[in-house]
Amino acid sequence: MNNRDFTHTLLHYQERVNQTLNDALTKINTADVLRHAMQYSVFNGGKRLRPALVYATANCFGNHSSALDPVAAAIECIHCYSLIHDDLPAMDDDSLRRGKPTCHIVFDEATAILAGDGLQALAFELLTTTSSVSAETQLAMIRILATHAGAHGMVAGQSLDLLSEGKTISTNALTQIHQLKTGALIQASVKMGALAAGCDDQQILSALDEFSHQLGFAFQLQDDLLDVIGNTKNTGKNTGQDIRNQKATFATHFGVSETQKKIKQLTQAASVILKSLTALNTTWLQQLCEHSIHREK
Repeated sequence: MNNRDFTHTLLHYQERVNQTLNDALTKINTADVLRHAMQYSVFNGGKRLRPALVYATANCFGNHSSALDPVAAAIECIHCYSLIHDDLPAMDDDSLRRGKPTCHIVFDEATAILAGDGLQALAFELLTTTSSVSAETQLAMIRILATHAGAHGMVAGQSLDLLSEGKTISTNALTQIHQLKTGALIQASVKMGALAAGCDDQQILSALDEFSHQLGFAFQLQDDLLDVIGNTKNTGKNTGQDIRNQKATFATHFGVSETQKKIKQLTQAASVILKSLTALNTTWLQQLCEHSIHREK
């Protein structure tokens, strides 16, 4: 697939998940301010990487069905909720996200917290609407998302990240933070995409899990790198925030050059895993992997 075809496919899937999210948010019968805060946070220019991973993984099995749409939307709801809460003064205290004022700046802290809570609940509601997959698969996806987004995964990573501020931590501890805070939701995206496509081959599922593990780590390292060498115009975020918050990251811990080397190693490892899955068509997933790492925002 050439770059033009890749971009066309990516835009197509972004449109699908955006339509699903818009339909779901429009139907919510709640106070206007809460719905507007949820919509503001969801439709403020996100890359939609995690939904794209759902689609790309399912594509490996030749599945392009509309049943993937609520799964992709669910993972994006969780991601957006996490960003709302991460930006709050009690956590990362950030005023800019995707080039726009953060939710609590536009609305207020209480509304931002509730908007995040609402998106988290909406994610699981969406997973129950995947009528063309079995109840067993629905339950499995709900379990995966709850586990990877909660106190065993993303939330645990955020907690460890906050606890590490201003401290010198080991490489192992830093790796754990990255694998939980960012990697867990990327792993969930790939797992859920495979399940929604009907995959029950444990060997393939295990390989895809290891692929997503490598990708998630590389993605977070690129984020760390962009906080150091990126600029606000491209990233849409206040750069240098990790240093100001005294956060330990690979870029601040090992330097730019070593972080770049590590990203390359992880990306190559992810590519090797995909190439080993000869029974699947992993071309688009491979391109998405490279696209997600070699980015400026």
